[in-house]
Amino acid sequence: MKLQFLNPTLHGVLDYLAAGALMVLPFLLGFDGIERWLSVAGGAGLILYSLATDYTFGVIKLVPFDTHLLLDLTAAGAFVAAPFALGFGMAATIYYPVMAAGVIVVVLCSARDRIPAGSGNAA
Repeated sequence: MKLQFLNPTLHGVLDYLAAGALMVLPFLLGFDGIERWLSVAGGAGLILYSLATDYTFGVIKLVPFDTHLLLDLTAAGAFVAAPFALGFGMAATIYYPVMAAGVIVVVLCSARDRIPAGSGNAA
């Protein structure tokens, strides 16, 4: 079985769902301060670079899909480090690495070779 089964279109759907979750979950979980706003900012940032990505759900199509995946991994790394660097409470210390793990799984399962350069469409 091929690990990379998510085409860029499916990845895009997951991007916007994840962004919504990142912006809503901290409120539902009762996070305050930086524990809340880091997640909200992460969701907003994900929306912005998704809108700029050269894939089906991108609008501006300035960011190559490979660069988008690198931004995803960078955000995941920040989410793993943040609870420890910023002294988050127990719930946030669990939440951020779990969200990061989800991002890493999506990136690992995303097929990079199925999108022709500049097309914005998944094959």
